[in-house]
Amino acid sequence: MLRRHPWVIALALAAALLVVAGALVAQPFVIPSASMTPALRPGDRVLVEKWDAADVRRGDVVVFEAPPGWGAEGGSTDYVKRVIGLPGDRVACCTHGAVTVDGQRLDEPYLHPGDRASTVHFDVRVPAHHLWVMGDHRSDSDDSRSHLGDPGGGMVPLDAVVGRVAYRYWPPDRVGAVPSAPAPQTLRHQPEAVAR
Repeated sequence: MLRRHPWVIALALAAALLVVAGALVAQPFVIPSASMTPALRPGDRVLVEKWDAADVRRGDVVVFEAPPGWGAEGGSTDYVKRVIGLPGDRVACCTHGAVTVDGQRLDEPYLHPGDRASTVHFDVRVPAHHLWVMGDHRSDSDDSRSHLGDPGGGMVPLDAVVGRVAYRYWPPDRVGAVPSAPAPQTLRHQPEAVAR
């Protein structure tokens, strides 16, 4: 007859709770393509912090499920891009070679060296409950610009967003937090706009 050890049961329950909590709070992903270099490289392993859609900020790097009409990036139905436009924003390119949000030039220090802000010209208003997203490696990114003619006009529904890329845990020489780009001080940011 097997004897039950209370500490073994407690340890097993604690491990199970950690797994469940991790699934609710963070999820691991592998970066499939070069669309976010230099911030994220193919093969990087990251933890995505799950969130409430009201917490989204311009400059966040997010993982989302491909909207209808989007292909599979690197064989995956999950994409990783940077949030450029929030609900209600007017996003355009390229005035004086830069992306603008609500008429204000966006400073983009995260762009891949040698890339232009965009070779695709666009002028869109982000609808309620949607985001406009772009890769940092603009010349190698299947992002909102690539889907202007698709259903949804390249917009990503907020409910398709898994969460924000928060931490890179592989490779060892690149371990660390993945910071969001700071939102320019000149741009309005109204958290309530996300719920519109």
